[in-house]
Amino acid sequence: MDPVLEDTALMLRYKEGDVDAFETLYRRHNDALYRYLLRLCRHRDTAEDIFQEAWGKIIKARARYRPTAKFTTFLYRVAHNCFIDHIRRNQRHQNSADIEPDTQPHAGDSPEFETERSLARRRLETALAELPDEQRDAFLLHEEGGLNLDEIAHVTGAKRETVKSRLRYANNKLRQAIDEPDARGFGEAS
Repeated sequence: MDPVLEDTALMLRYKEGDVDAFETLYRRHNDALYRYLLRLCRHRDTAEDIFQEAWGKIIKARARYRPTAKFTTFLYRVAHNCFIDHIRRNQRHQNSADIEPDTQPHAGDSPEFETERSLARRRLETALAELPDEQRDAFLLHEEGGLNLDEIAHVTGAKRETVKSRLRYANNKLRQAIDEPDARGFGEAS
């Protein structure tokens, strides 16, 4: 079955009171949503608060849910709005990222490989943190959320071409930061 249709069907079943349907949706989307918020916020406690708030709003909105867009578009729109609300309520935290790596070292990986992977991860996280908010948001909605241009436009309230431009600029800046580490101050000490 098509996962998009399945997600919508699950949310509609949850709307009718099927708690198992919600649990399936939660298990399916919680990791990607958390990673999106963690990278968007760059602060674990804030990401966890917004993550809980977003799922809480999904739960509260079940009675009014109408499948006008994919469930993931609905989910990320709610999460994005929670993030915007958080910014409005508080000054944005300027803490450096405290993101746990998504991958754990494998037993067979050499120390040199692990060092290079760690440096690359740090370069990416630093480059992400330095992107303008709109570019970072579009990039994370695309990469972590799996949303397409139209869905990102719907979530952020921007025009499709604006989203396309933000993604292009974000990808170019991230690629440059990763491909040219010496120019960004990430080269190895000589």
